[in-house]
Amino acid sequence: MNVLVVEDEQRMAELLRKGLSEVGHTVVCAFDGSEGLQAARASEFDVIVLDAMMPKLSGYEMAKRLRAEKITTPILMLTAKDTVPDIVHGLDLGCDDYMTKPFSFRELVARLRAIKRREAPDRETQLQVGDLSLDPATRDVVRGDRRITLTKTEFSLLERLMHRAGRVVSRQFLIESVWGYDREIETNTLDAFMHLLREKVDAPGETKLIHTVRGVGYTVRADGVS
Repeated sequence: MNVLVVEDEQRMAELLRKGLSEVGHTVVCAFDGSEGLQAARASEFDVIVLDAMMPKLSGYEMAKRLRAEKITTPILMLTAKDTVPDIVHGLDLGCDDYMTKPFSFRELVARLRAIKRREAPDRETQLQVGDLSLDPATRDVVRGDRRITLTKTEFSLLERLMHRAGRVVSRQFLIESVWGYDREIETNTLDAFMHLLREKVDAPGETKLIHTVRGVGYTVRADGVS
């Protein structure tokens, strides 16, 4: 993979460059958010490994600007913060995944592999639940008269739920099918993504489609009963 590493600590950036290069990836390093933004604009990358706290431009602001400019390169954010509000903030800006510092290099490599292969299955048939439609081929999501913009991870989660509309989908299945079997994803990561997805799909005044089944998982159904 062609990887952009944006990290202001040069020793950490060099360790990432060396380690990722040794396992076969091509790595470009930038040492602040401004430099990283310019690099992401100038070249095509398969993934961006992005530090959260940096001079000139934070990782949060860089992610926000990339998404505003319709640059959809997957972003894996590195952060020392691991509370649900912190995770939600990063994901809400368009990041696809996150890791907390300090982290396992083996896990980082596994997450990059998962991002690369994260392709939703069975994309030929348009899915419909109530007034919500999802087209796997075009990746369009529409509810009623409004178009919904989702990140790649949010789209993958919604597609898996809609493929099983009316049935309860376990947390474990969602984690393993979206992030991969070799990932140690915490349930609060899934909860953070589902929180964002629900806010986008179930707008105020609309019938609730995404339901939490306490202790089990989630379901999408059109009856509106919690």
